[in-house]
Amino acid sequence: MTEKLSAELLEIFDNVKRNYSEITENIYAAAEKSGRKPQDITFLAATKTVEPKIINYAVSLGLKYIGENKVQELLSKYDEYDLENCDLQFIGHLQTNKVKQLIGKVSMIQSVDSFKLAGEISKQSVKNGVTTDILLEVNIGREENKSGVLEEGLPELLEKCAALDNIRVRGLMTIPPICDNKTEICKFFDKMNKLFIDISAKTLDNVSMDFLSMGMSEDYQEAILSGANMVRVGSRLFGARIYR
Repeated sequence: MTEKLSAELLEIFDNVKRNYSEITENIYAAAEKSGRKPQDITFLAATKTVEPKIINYAVSLGLKYIGENKVQELLSKYDEYDLENCDLQFIGHLQTNKVKQLIGKVSMIQSVDSFKLAGEISKQSVKNGVTTDILLEVNIGREENKSGVLEEGLPELLEKCAALDNIRVRGLMTIPPICDNKTEICKFFDKMNKLFIDISAKTLDNVSMDFLSMGMSEDYQEAILSGANMVRVGSRLFGARIYR
C-alpha cells in the first residue's frame, strides 16, 4: 500500500511540475504580449481540495502565492502549509461570522463584496492588532446568483471601506460569467480593466490599485492580455479537483 501511494504521489508531483512550467511560460508570454514584464504578474494557485503536501511541492518549484476558498478547509490545512516560502490568501465567498477565524492567518481577503463584510474585517483586525489587505469583488456580469458589488455601487463601497481602520484596499477582483467563447469573456475582462484604470487615476486615501485579480485556469492568458496582474489558477496546475 505504501509503495502504491508513493507511486501515485510521484506521478502527481510530475504532473504538477510539468503544469507549473507550462503555466509559468504562458504567463510570461502573455505578460510580454501585453507590454509588461513577467514579474508584473502574480501567479496565485487556487488550492481548494488540494492536499498540503502537494501544495508544498508546488511551493518548492517556486510558487509564491496560494489561495483557499473555504474557511474550514484553510483552517484544517493551516499548520501544514509551507508559509515560510509562500503567501496565503482567501479567495472565496466569506460570511461575516467566519471573519475572525481568518484574521492574522491570511495576508489578503480577495472577496470583499459589502461594507458589512469590510466592517467586520476591520473590527477583527483592530482586535488582533493587525492590518488586513482586501480586494473588492465586482459582479461584472451582473449575475443574480453571484456575489460582488455591482459596477455602479463600487465608488460608494470604495469610499466607505477606505475610511475603516486596519484594512487597506489593494485593488479589485472578479469572476466573470461563463461564456461560450474567449471573445465574450474578454469583454468582461476589458470592462474590469477600465474600472481598475479609472479608479487608479483618482487619489483616494487608503486605496491603492495594486492588484486586478481576474482569470482562472481556462482563461488566465486572456485575462492578462486584458490587464489582469493577478491570476488564480487551480485545476490547470493541480489537475481536476476531487470532491469528497
